[in-house]
Amino acid sequence: MAQPEPTRLAAAPALPDQKAAEALKTLIDEHWTWWLKGAPVQATLLGVRDYDDRLDDPSLAFADRRAAEAGVILQRLASIPDAGLSQADRVNKAILHRMLSEQVEGNGFGQRTMLFSSIGSWHQLFASLPDMLPFFTKGDYDSYLKRLDLYSAYNAASIATVRDGLAKGYVQPCAPMKAFGATITATIARDPEASTFFKPFKKTRPQSISEADWASMQARAKASIAGTVNPAYQAFSDFYEKEYAPRCRKDVAASGLPQGPAWYAYQVRVMTTTTKTPEEIHQLGLSEVARIRAEMDAVATRSGIASDRKAFIEKLRTDPKYYAKTPSELMREASFLAKTIDGWMPKLFGTLPRLPYTVREIPAEIAEGNTTAYYNPGFASTGAPGVYFVNTTHLDQRPLYEMPALTVHEAVPGHHHQIALQQELDLPEFRKNAAFFTAFVEGWGLYSERLGIEMGLYNTPEKDMGRLSYEMWRACRLVVDTGVHAKGWTRDQAIAFMLENTALSRTNIEVEVDRYITWPGQALAYKVGELKIRELRTRAETTLGNRFDLRGFHDVVLKNGSVPLNVLEAQIDAWIAMQSATPGRP
Repeated sequence: MAQPEPTRLAAAPALPDQKAAEALKTLIDEHWTWWLKGAPVQATLLGVRDYDDRLDDPSLAFADRRAAEAGVILQRLASIPDAGLSQADRVNKAILHRMLSEQVEGNGFGQRTMLFSSIGSWHQLFASLPDMLPFFTKGDYDSYLKRLDLYSAYNAASIATVRDGLAKGYVQPCAPMKAFGATITATIARDPEASTFFKPFKKTRPQSISEADWASMQARAKASIAGTVNPAYQAFSDFYEKEYAPRCRKDVAASGLPQGPAWYAYQVRVMTTTTKTPEEIHQLGLSEVARIRAEMDAVATRSGIASDRKAFIEKLRTDPKYYAKTPSELMREASFLAKTIDGWMPKLFGTLPRLPYTVREIPAEIAEGNTTAYYNPGFASTGAPGVYFVNTTHLDQRPLYEMPALTVHEAVPGHHHQIALQQELDLPEFRKNAAFFTAFVEGWGLYSERLGIEMGLYNTPEKDMGRLSYEMWRACRLVVDTGVHAKGWTRDQAIAFMLENTALSRTNIEVEVDRYITWPGQALAYKVGELKIRELRTRAETTLGNRFDLRGFHDVVLKNGSVPLNVLEAQIDAWIAMQSATPGRP
């Protein structure tokens, strides 16, 4: 009689090598100190007050020095063997390696001199500081006043970097930048007390600051605004209107820039965290457009409002009843939706962040030409909540039926939930506050729009078409971004494609297309990331059956913060295996 085979036990995993683990921790800590020193404003927002008297350095010399230092850190990182690390430390090492490698590679492109796009620039970032920085103590106000005084030099250094690129052909196209110049001069308030930069001094005086000191600081602020900040904004306006705009490009493709094709390929890789080619992404986009179009046709048929998709969309675009009459009406709708969605969060997640968020209008001086809405992270260390910003200009172009999808994306369970939760995770600081993989972050935002179905938010054909239009919008991005930058599409072709396939208004479409033209590759992240998260959820549901726990799935997607998509897939596969092996579950 044959003897039974001996029981084969898996070998116990080797303990992490203490020296390798310690070396990695030391390097991660040193890297974080290095990172904070190079990002003084971000350091303040994170509660590190060592650099409160500084602004970031936009010079090319600084970028070169940082890239060289990043290269040194990479060499040290490579010397630490994976074999001596725990799985968690291997992930930390791999993510840090990816971030530093992309920094070094990106610095080799002349596009690093292109410091603004149709929707963003240093002048807008600086104008957001009064709402973002901490204002509790006299020291907080003093450091803010120092930063006002530093703005002239910061602005001059930024212009010098852009001017260097301009001389070498690194310049944005003309048409997408038509509204940009107005955002610079709109920030200039001739009366310093009416300036956005005086806002901190319109608050109630902190009890820790004497009346005499408060009056002195208010006077200093007015003097800095009038004598430093306003002239710097005017200098930027003069540079833009007299030097930059006259030399803008007629060609809209990234491939028309020096190093263009190689840089676009780099952008695609960074933004999607995949190895997909522009052609593969273009074809994926066309496939998604066809799928979503069929769903839109079905909604139009069920609506009883119009005979087909195009007629329904035309009705939605033109009927005044679908649009707010005043900015306050639009803001009430956004706020009501936000609080309604808040009530669903415990049903969808086991872990919720502590930091709250609020809803505000995009400031008037930057609203023109800006996107429909966006999210700014908050920081518990500064007392700043997350902010869901809504654009209240051109109300006849901002339909109410799109607001449910917009709100779940920008607020919760989208950007605020994911980013605020990441800030609280038990991870190295660089993972919590510096790791931002666009495919994960924006993929989660788009996936969150789909969660609106489970919340019952799209309870009319109009709102359901709004959801589908938003999904179609992101599918069209795959086609349009690659079409413009890799296949020779014109701006008019891109606009026409989106008019044909989405329910977005023409104004919104033009703003969006201009964004894709001036920020190549970023628009690809949304659909690529969302499709991966949906794929992983389907895999988990199929494998686990009645063992599948939706709250558990969502928590495991978010529990490691923003990660490349291949890392997310490995994490979900491990969770599925663990759930499958757990005894006692249904």
